[in-house]
Amino acid sequence: MENIIDKSKELNTSINLINDKLNFKGIAGDNIPVSIDYILPLGDNLGYTSLELFLLSFSSCVGSSVLTFLRKMKKTITGFEIHSKGIRNEEHPTGFKTIFMEINIKSTDINEDDLNKVIQLSEEKYCPVWAMIKGNVEIDVKYKINA
Repeated sequence: MENIIDKSKELNTSINLINDKLNFKGIAGDNIPVSIDYILPLGDNLGYTSLELFLLSFSSCVGSSVLTFLRKMKKTITGFEIHSKGIRNEEHPTGFKTIFMEINIKSTDINEDDLNKVIQLSEEKYCPVWAMIKGNVEIDVKYKINA
């Protein structure tokens, strides 16, 4: 019997150095590889930085939970995007001290109460990335609802 890994319990990734600086090819499962690099002079700026990937991960985690709950509420969504900006610490380690997130949603039947409720669910229980940074990074979420 083949050993099937439950992705909800265990995730596996790998990176391989592909130049003489800091450019890596990263892959998870059978997905398309991504280029991960660092800015000049340590890297060649040939891919996403680790913190850019983290912002994308956080945004998609919040987006996934928000959309899942809005769809369970039978809400109509005709457009959805998240823009995130991370402000880094001045001193090492220079991880994020604040993340600003703006959710733009296009819908004719979603109101502010709906969105506040699902964002709160995402923060408090359903977005694992948020759970990992909560208490370490200030998160400022705003949203716009457009008909």
